[in-house]
Amino acid sequence: MKTSSPPPKPAPAAPPGAKQSRRPAAAIPSFALYGESATPGQEVLHIEEVESRSRLNRWEIEPHVHHGLYQVLWVLQGSAEVVLDEWREAAQGPAAIVVPPGVVHGFRFAPDTDGLVLTFSARLLVEGEFPSVGEAFRALFTAPGVLQFAPEDGAAARLDALFRELAAEFALPGTAESPVAGWLARAVVWRLAQASAQGRQAQGERAHRHQALFTRFLLLVEQHFLAHWPLERYASRLGLSTQRLNRLVRAESGRSALELVHERLTREACRRLVYTAAPAASLAAELGFDDPAYFSRFFKRRTSLSPQRYRQAHRAQD
Repeated sequence: MKTSSPPPKPAPAAPPGAKQSRRPAAAIPSFALYGESATPGQEVLHIEEVESRSRLNRWEIEPHVHHGLYQVLWVLQGSAEVVLDEWREAAQGPAAIVVPPGVVHGFRFAPDTDGLVLTFSARLLVEGEFPSVGEAFRALFTAPGVLQFAPEDGAAARLDALFRELAAEFALPGTAESPVAGWLARAVVWRLAQASAQGRQAQGERAHRHQALFTRFLLLVEQHFLAHWPLERYASRLGLSTQRLNRLVRAESGRSALELVHERLTREACRRLVYTAAPAASLAAELGFDDPAYFSRFFKRRTSLSPQRYRQAHRAQD
């Protein structure tokens, strides 16, 4: 499961590629439920199908804000373009969109998206004899964000069952006098908080594994760059495919794996040209090149200078 959320406010700039909302703050409408006027101090626990409002609006909910109300949108099937303050996210079902009070949010759903919208006041969920619910509540609504689940994830199936049961309970007569809807809403918050925490932990573990693999790759390059190992051999030693090795290295360094190998080889060639007197042909052999002419072409492509010109230019500086 992946989690994503905007950085803490105020944010100085959007991340690369992110689009910013241009709507001025004064024009943002405030609702209790979308299209319905808010009543100060109103206690709310409400759940409805995504399509109940969005279909009437061509599957688009314009940016708006709720004051004092929390919201979770559950998307089982379908997708949504999500506005959270200045940030835009893409949600593909199954996914949960978490919206704390005061966060400007809007949605453009794919037609026939299947999901539910849960809106509630904090007091209805956190008051009572279960302080751990309050802790889960605070952890979940620390920031807006999108919790993205894998389709086969058992947690997604359990959450969908809870949302559906809550919707069914909410539709029964006498719901206002029953505590069951509140219990089910607490269960939804509890499960989402668990999923969010597990997602953050998994992201941290993946980042740690990727960093460790990248470090191992750099060590292998240092040991074997003079032997001109092909990328397949590096990947095999790391237990990866060549494609995965390239993705890993690009994520960590912004460059391809082969670029890093060539960079190390070029750095060694530059060092030897400056600090040793051996002819370029001899250096080519020391650096693992069978053909001195190929070494010259390789070096010039990397530095824009021939080995001889590079040596002359750097020795003239001394």
